[in-house]
Amino acid sequence: PVYALTNATIFTSHNTVIKNGVLLIYDNIIIDVDSNLEIPQGAVIYDLKGDYIYPGFIDLFSDYGIAKSEIKKNTSQENKDAYHWNYAIHPEFSAAKIFESSSENAKNYLNIGFTSVLTHHQDGIFRGTGSLVNLTNKLGNENIILNQGATFYSFNKGSSKQRYPTSRMGSIALIKQTLLDAEWHENTNGNSNISLSAYNSTKELPKIFALNTHLDYSRLFKISDEFEIDFIAKGNGNEFLKIKEIKKTGFPIIVPINFPKAYDVTNPEEAMGINLSNLKNWETAPFNLKILEENNITFSITASEIKNNSDFIKNLRLAVSKGLSQSNALDALTIIPAKLIGVSNKLGTLEKNKIANFIICSSNIFVDGKIYENWSAGKKNVIVKKANHDFRGYYSFNS
Repeated sequence: PVYALTNATIFTSHNTVIKNGVLLIYDNIIIDVDSNLEIPQGAVIYDLKGDYIYPGFIDLFSDYGIAKSEIKKNTSQENKDAYHWNYAIHPEFSAAKIFESSSENAKNYLNIGFTSVLTHHQDGIFRGTGSLVNLTNKLGNENIILNQGATFYSFNKGSSKQRYPTSRMGSIALIKQTLLDAEWHENTNGNSNISLSAYNSTKELPKIFALNTHLDYSRLFKISDEFEIDFIAKGNGNEFLKIKEIKKTGFPIIVPINFPKAYDVTNPEEAMGINLSNLKNWETAPFNLKILEENNITFSITASEIKNNSDFIKNLRLAVSKGLSQSNALDALTIIPAKLIGVSNKLGTLEKNKIANFIICSSNIFVDGKIYENWSAGKKNVIVKKANHDFRGYYSFNS
């Protein structure tokens, strides 16, 4: 059926809000959205009574649905002769080939507003391609929006049992050598190598590079500058420590908001062991997104590295309270990640003919709004059951 969500405050984007709006969806597509729409006959009508509707959040750094049991079958270590000689280099790995939807794991994202994620195998230096997927209980192939959404990289060799590389310098040398080998392989039609061929066939995709520390930005920039490659950096939340240098790189950044917990200072002797730099990092971390915003750095927000699921919304609101604008916070969760991987024609805003990914909240999500429902690809997921009647008021009690 056609679903009509009426009397809603609809944020079609950060700068367009429709009061008493109507959102029409059919199957997994938005038919229309406006304040004065003719509701089709036979439509299922939900009167939201002023509830807020936002575009669904998009996470660009996830390993959702990547079955660990299937990974080994699809890595170069099983067929090493035709692949790259180093096990940490596997650009041929495809998340789409082993992706499996998981209703249980999807809840972790649905409960905090995410409707789609870019998932990949988080292991190795050249990690292969990631897939953009919706978070529904449909079959895996029905959830995949993009088979190849981006390619992924890091400085860590991961689970490779080979000794090399043993240092950051070794990883950088291996990356540069692999890039040179791939260029040679493409230009000379050299011996068949599945790994190098896979890199060359996907090199036009967005490239996401996972960084461990704020010091890695300068290292990545040197690679980017030498090989003329544009990267999207997945940061670690401490960008404020090197903000001027990071701004010069021009990298868009995927930022986690896993702010450090407050230190236990109840014991005076233990409290003396906490150094000043750690205390300053704890104090400044919630301002990180504000500082990125002030420096006009493009960023999106990821839920990765959040240990307690409920901390994501809490930390997001903390960042807003420390100066991050609500409009940029919404952009960083919706349209910016969509643009970074080239799907802004499908996701990121609530517009006609886009995928019906949205959340329904009791009020402003960045202040105190509860997420009532999360609709991914037009499939409703109830997060918190909304009370149909408000019994608050003044009563006389006779006994």
